Amino acid sequence: MNAILPKGILEATRLTREGRLAEASALLQRLLQGDAAADPAAATPHGTVGTPTGRWPHIIDVHPETGEVSDAKPAPTAGPWSAAGMGKAALPQMPEALRGFLDQVSQDALGQGLDGLVRHAPATTPEPMPEGARFVAGSFAAEAGSRAYKLYIPSTHRGGPVPLVVMLHGCTQSPDDFATGTRMNALAEEHGLLVLYPAQPSSANAQKCWNWFSPGDQRRDQGEPSLIAGMTRQVMREHAVDPQRVYVAGLSAGGAAAAILGQTYPELYAAVGVHSGLACGAARDLPSAFAAMRQGAAGTPLRTGEAQRVVPTIVFHADRDTTVHPRNGDQVIAQSAATAASGLRTDIQRGQVVGGHAYSRTVHTNAAGQTVLEQWLIHGGGHAWSGGSPAGSYTDPRGPDASREMLRFFLEHTQRAAAP
Repeated sequence: MNAILPKGILEATRLTREGRLAEASALLQRLLQGDAAADPAAATPHGTVGTPTGRWPHIIDVHPETGEVSDAKPAPTAGPWSAAGMGKAALPQMPEALRGFLDQVSQDALGQGLDGLVRHAPATTPEPMPEGARFVAGSFAAEAGSRAYKLYIPSTHRGGPVPLVVMLHGCTQSPDDFATGTRMNALAEEHGLLVLYPAQPSSANAQKCWNWFSPGDQRRDQGEPSLIAGMTRQVMREHAVDPQRVYVAGLSAGGAAAAILGQTYPELYAAVGVHSGLACGAARDLPSAFAAMRQGAAGTPLRTGEAQRVVPTIVFHADRDTTVHPRNGDQVIAQSAATAASGLRTDIQRGQVVGGHAYSRTVHTNAAGQTVLEQWLIHGGGHAWSGGSPAGSYTDPRGPDASREMLRFFLEHTQRAAAP
């Protein structure tokens, strides 16, 4: 493959393999912008950098779940970002040779893929529900577009105000698959709460990833944050939901989207759960997304949200996650802690799941002794939902049980008792 790659791309390959991602990203950015000086082959008749006349350029989607870079459908766009689709800002235009380079780098960097974990095929038939429970389909539409969703209503629901948990799936997943893998519906039965699963369609992202890396999907009242928040409010209007107990959580790209929602809608979500995700503002374009997934965001991720208080946040990340570097979990916690009025007390606890993973649990408490941030580092785990069911995709049944611990953390927090 190297024989057909232009010199600039070969140089980016070399820099990446040496771990010099910042330099590789800068070179990629110049190639994206059509800088002929960055690639001498671009000036030759047979150079592969550039777009043939009369053909739409390729659009590249970074796949935060696997780290791979994949083609989306060609899209007519007049600039580096497109607002076409349902609130989705398209990624920068990408010539064929650069696409091939990124494919190669992804394969080399990931080796066996999801840290050696098997991606379980989603269950072909839904798990049986208790008599009286409902898993209903719905949709929400607004100026930024529309999204479908599934809403789980437990058999124990009697119409009184109950908590609502919003669950954001990872790339390639669906609401049904995510519900099965996290077992959150079973916990909804135990605690009598509603669970909302927004669905990202392939028309918004080829791999059904939430577009956490797009500037247009990182701000309040714009793009996907506005759609998910609007969908949350619609469910609150149509069902008996306690407005003081509304929470959001997600995996990988969904975890990054959850972190964005916590920063942009702190008055709506009382607490946030981020599993194998990234901080709000960790990326602003393709090169920075690629780099953040590999080594964490450069510097402290910018706060682009509205939060003026510590938004209670619980983070799960595995220390052998080669898809989204565990440093990103540290950055999620640091971003949330940055709004603390005074220093938080930190306590580290260690444990071991019987027959499963060891873990470290770091608890951050405020002056009143309330736990406001909690970080779980799973030792030996990979890029998968901790403690999830093997009937769903991207799960690690060896625990600890992220769903149960997240829900326990959520129910300790309400908007009325929000940390200063």
